Amino acid sequence: MVINIIEKYTERADFMLKDNLHQVQQNIKAACDRAHRNYSDVTLIAVSKTKPVEMLSEIYDEGIREFGENKVQEMCEKMEVMPKDIHWHMIGHLQTNKVKYIVGKTSLIHSVDSLHLAKEIQKQAIKHDCSCDILVEVNIAGEESKFGTSQDEAISLVEEIAKLDHIHIKGLMTIAPFVDDPEDNRQYFRDIKQLSVDIAQKNIDNVSMNVLSMGMTGDYTVAIEEGATMVRVGTGIFGERDYSNAN
Repeated sequence: MVINIIEKYTERADFMLKDNLHQVQQNIKAACDRAHRNYSDVTLIAVSKTKPVEMLSEIYDEGIREFGENKVQEMCEKMEVMPKDIHWHMIGHLQTNKVKYIVGKTSLIHSVDSLHLAKEIQKQAIKHDCSCDILVEVNIAGEESKFGTSQDEAISLVEEIAKLDHIHIKGLMTIAPFVDDPEDNRQYFRDIKQLSVDIAQKNIDNVSMNVLSMGMTGDYTVAIEEGATMVRVGTGIFGERDYSNAN
């Protein structure tokens, strides 16, 4: 009896994850339709921080290969046991002393917010004989609680990082304010989209602005309507986070 109850609970949990994922994918398609964009132009990153590998595996089995983590240690632990064809995205604040653990292993580092951090990534990339794709994180709303360079300093930071030959700047990332109404963040998404256009027009060597990582569970559809090419969805897929076992 107990085993049957556990099996039924597990089946319901698996169904919930699949149902959540499919709903998010439908929402992305609808937002793309409204913005007259192709669904293939938007990459869904499943933000799996604090979630066990069993849950990641369920989403993996549904075809998801892009996973985002906030903590280096948690990412490295999951890398060890998850399939090797996963593209891992470092989306959380990255400390310089943790860079050595992920350079050469991540598909994209979203959260580069200083020249100091970029130089450490360059240093470790040279050691590992590899190059590293990054996004420059911009604190577009100017929130004191958020990391990221300011909108005013973003272009000069991009120009400085672009000189580092083992780093390739692929675009920008931002974390918009947490709001009840996603429409409240529309202007911030428009602002960072315009910033990416302004940077692209400068034709800086070693810089492309093809990636715009913005939008999370609460506002990703608005972000897509305003030009996001990557959206980072955690709660919308996995449910509320459990921080009791977080690193």
